[in-house]
Amino acid sequence: MNSPTLPEPSAEETAASHALCGLIQQRIREHGGFLPFAEFMQMALYQPQYGYYTGGAHKIGAGGDFITAPALTPLFGQTLAAQLLPLLPQTAGNVYEFGAGTGALAAQLLGELSGSLSHYYIIEVSPDLAERQRRYLADTVPQHLHRVSWLSELPDTLDGIAIGNEVLDAMPCDIVRREHGQWRLMGVGLDENGQFQWQSAPLPAEPAAEAQALLPEIEGYTSELHLRQQAFVRTLAERLTRGALLFIDYGFDAAQYYHPQRSQGTLIGHYRHHTVHNPFERVGLSDLTCHVNFTALTEAAVRAGLDLIGYTTQAAFLLNLGLTERLAAQGEPESQAYIRAAAACQTLLAPQEMGELFKAIAFGRRIDPDWQGFALGDLCHKL
Repeated sequence: MNSPTLPEPSAEETAASHALCGLIQQRIREHGGFLPFAEFMQMALYQPQYGYYTGGAHKIGAGGDFITAPALTPLFGQTLAAQLLPLLPQTAGNVYEFGAGTGALAAQLLGELSGSLSHYYIIEVSPDLAERQRRYLADTVPQHLHRVSWLSELPDTLDGIAIGNEVLDAMPCDIVRREHGQWRLMGVGLDENGQFQWQSAPLPAEPAAEAQALLPEIEGYTSELHLRQQAFVRTLAERLTRGALLFIDYGFDAAQYYHPQRSQGTLIGHYRHHTVHNPFERVGLSDLTCHVNFTALTEAAVRAGLDLIGYTTQAAFLLNLGLTERLAAQGEPESQAYIRAAAACQTLLAPQEMGELFKAIAFGRRIDPDWQGFALGDLCHKL
């Protein structure tokens, strides 16, 4: 049953959601009545035409389902550029952005990096978002548009700085649960009315070993494993000839992630700035995300041959790079421009907002490991 607190979708949105549910129901039947949750999440977010990111819904900003840091204030991207500027000359000068959202971060970086930038590649799986990004950049930084290319797949090689702001959390996760003294893989089946319901199945050997090593042996304990995130960073490591990977996202180290009190995991949905706890509600219309396990991500990157550059909170990263100095340059404290910028910076920095839950992490190959963003507050010892 839909929560009465959620805004009602339009008739068009409802029809698209029903069509997507039909495709998922068909997939479940084709797989003998059980679909691992990661595959359900993949379809809910990325099914062509109907998925959350591949459909036509407006997703980001005040009229969407969530707001990202670049949408809050251009100071975010301008501050991030201070970290990229000394790195680009050590590479071919390329920036690769994954999941560029509205294009706001790209516009902010293009405005700051033009003198050092060779090319700006946006890797975007959503045709709808890619078109919106083109329009946004054409409107805001038309003088830099010739430096931008859109790719729907990873390039064969990376020589430059790859960045992802709130990208990892949107990758499908596997869900496991402790049942009768064993770890089970959670997935989706159909009840007698053909509606989605949770089901469990035996857990394959590789994730079973990870669950056994990391998760507390508490009956009913439920959490996520991030095999696709780890595969993603391994693929990037294979293709990175020179440069770095920089991710900013929300999550924890493994000890925090799998704390005994975090017994229901971190999977959550977002619909028009409302929280959705049932992933089977508003399928294709709600954003489904889970927090990042930065320990597992680091282990995957280091095993693939990358160096860990640094790991810290978003607040420490932005403060190290001079966010408050940029804020001070916005004008008189009484001015509307300053007040708006200060409120946005409060959201970026405050511990109860994005400041501590969001982390910055970087991995590199053949690049200077001394980064200003990690000068103070480094947390690598917690990984």
